[in-house]
Amino acid sequence: MLVWDPCGLVCVLITYLAVFYADYVVIKFVILQTMLDSLWGTFNVVTFNTVIFLLIISHIKAVVTDPGTVPFPQSKIDFSDIHSSDSSGCEQTLNWTICAKCETYRPPRAHHCRICQRCIRKMDHHCPWINNCVGELNQKYFIQFLVYVGILSIYAVVLVASSWMKECKDCDSDIPMKEKRILHSIILLLESALFGLFVSAILIDQLQAILTDETAVEQVKKQGPHRPYKPKMMLLGEVFGKEHPVFWLFPCSSVPRKEDAILNDYVV
Repeated sequence: MLVWDPCGLVCVLITYLAVFYADYVVIKFVILQTMLDSLWGTFNVVTFNTVIFLLIISHIKAVVTDPGTVPFPQSKIDFSDIHSSDSSGCEQTLNWTICAKCETYRPPRAHHCRICQRCIRKMDHHCPWINNCVGELNQKYFIQFLVYVGILSIYAVVLVASSWMKECKDCDSDIPMKEKRILHSIILLLESALFGLFVSAILIDQLQAILTDETAVEQVKKQGPHRPYKPKMMLLGEVFGKEHPVFWLFPCSSVPRKEDAILNDYVV
């Protein structure tokens, strides 16, 4: 679901620039300078770019996948007799709410996004880095994206550190190349540390939200879960799907759509 939000579009552009810059520095100033005559060079090129490929696929899916948008009613809702019970203009009725902002009925745990201007099922938050909401149907891809960014950041730091521990005679004799290598390596280390710490913090919050069965929106609104206890693996399975956990990090499988039948059958 593409959202025309300037901040989100800029963040998406920054994401890809940072990823491709990391790939450029690792190949040109690390691998080609220190591992050119070694099989480790080929191995690291293939592995590093495989992680980038998985990162890009998961990011694209997080960007374009509908996070769980609640469809508009087929007829206009009459608000003349509806008295709002909270500041958001929603009235609780039989576990469904009526959103006065986008004028639609919505199922439990759906919330209105002021940027998308729609109600999103099991909305966690709106993330500018994917220019989309993180909701029921794309949270899996968002978490995969975070994991791959973290792996790429650690991988880049390890490659840069190992390259400087290895003597490079060609670089030592070429002063301009050595200066460029130092400059780009420092920038890459700072970028990797910044993005690595950032996504690690978000990833911890996401996993905590899944395991406590409470989204970020519900935490802010203090709408603690009053639902039956579910095992941790069941909660993770609701997000990542029913496949074996080994396949949870691959962005090729589908995510569960447990409320689609309810929404498709519910006609206003």
